[in-house]
Amino acid sequence: MADTGKQVKRKIIHIDMDAFYASVEQRDFPEYRGKPLVVGGLPEGRGGVVATASYEARKFGIRSAMSSKQALQLCPHALFVRPRFAAYKEVSQKIREIFSRYTDLIEPLSLDEAYLDVSNDKLNIGSAIEIAQQIKDAIKNELNLTASAGVSVNKFVAKIASDIKKPDGLTFIGPSSVESFMESLPIEKFYGVGKVTAGKMKKLGLFTGADLKKLTEEEMTRSFGKAGAFYYRIVRGMDDREVQPHRETKSMGAEDTFAYDLTGQEEMHAELAKIAKTVHDRLLKYQLKGRTITLKIKYSDFRQITRSQSLPNCTDEMEILLSTTKNLLAATDIENSRIRLLGITVSNFLPMPVNNKPPTDQLSLFDI
Repeated sequence: MADTGKQVKRKIIHIDMDAFYASVEQRDFPEYRGKPLVVGGLPEGRGGVVATASYEARKFGIRSAMSSKQALQLCPHALFVRPRFAAYKEVSQKIREIFSRYTDLIEPLSLDEAYLDVSNDKLNIGSAIEIAQQIKDAIKNELNLTASAGVSVNKFVAKIASDIKKPDGLTFIGPSSVESFMESLPIEKFYGVGKVTAGKMKKLGLFTGADLKKLTEEEMTRSFGKAGAFYYRIVRGMDDREVQPHRETKSMGAEDTFAYDLTGQEEMHAELAKIAKTVHDRLLKYQLKGRTITLKIKYSDFRQITRSQSLPNCTDEMEILLSTTKNLLAATDIENSRIRLLGITVSNFLPMPVNNKPPTDQLSLFDI
C-alpha cells in the first residue's frame, strides 16, 4: 500500500445498528413487525421529517431526512410513530455495555453507531472479525436487535464496510485489500462527499476512487480546498485518526419543527421557552456553561438564518438563554414572518471539570 508503511496497523470495528429506532419499535410492539414503519414527524398538518424507516418502508424509497408527507405519498399504507428517545437511549446504553466487554476504546457517533479499537482487546481474542461477530451475536441474543459491522485497519474504511451488507452484515477489508477497495469505491460513498461535491467531481470526470487517485494532492486541494487533502490521503487508505473515547463537546442545543407555522410573537416566545428549557436541562446534566448563544430560524419557504450573541461571561441560566434568544428573534422581521422551525445552541464552553465526561449521544431534531 503506497505511503502507508509507517502507519500503525490498528484493528478497528465500526458497529452500525440496523434501522435502529424503527427496529426498537418493531421489537417492542408486535403490531409493527413486518410492516412499513416510519419513525419521526407525523404527516398530518404541515408534516414533519423521517428520522428512521424500517426496511419494509425503505423498499418504497423512504429514507431518513425525507419529509413525512413525501414518505406517505411513496407508501400510503405506512405506519407513522413519534420517536421514543428515552427508550432508544436506554437500549443504546446496553449496546455500549456490550462493547465495553471487549475494549474501553469506544467512540460513539450517535445512539446507534460507534467505532471500537480492538487492537488490544480485553479478552485477548486477537481477531477483530471474531470480536465483531461476538458483539453482533450478543446484540441479537440479549437485545433482540441486529447490527452490521465493518472491520478494517482504520476508521474510514471500517465505516464504509459496515454499510456493504446491511442489514445484519459483517464485512472485513484487510490491509492488503484497502487500496483496491478504495479505488473501486464510487465517489458518493466517500465521507463528506454530498450531492454538490459529487456533482462537481463528476464534471471533472471523477467517478470512482481510482479517478481521484490520478490527481496530485495540489490538484485535489485546488479543486476541493482542505477536503481535497483529506480525499488524497483517504483514497490511498491513509487514515491515522485514533478512536477517541471522549470527544470534546463543541456545542449543545435543541430545535423543533412545528406542525403549523408560527405567525405571532406570543406563540414564538412560548416555543422558545420550551426549547430553552431543554437546552438548560442538558447544560446542567453535563455541567456545561457557554458564552455564545445562537438562534436558528427556518421560515415557511425553507429559508434559514442564524443569529448569535457572545456574552461577557459563560452561563447555563434559563433566564439568560431565553432573554437572549428573544432579543435575537426581535432583531429579525418577525411581524411579517411565518416560522416553521426554531433552535437554540450554546457554544464557547468553559473548560470541563477533569472527571466529567462529555455527552456522546446524538442530540436529535425530535427531542422536544
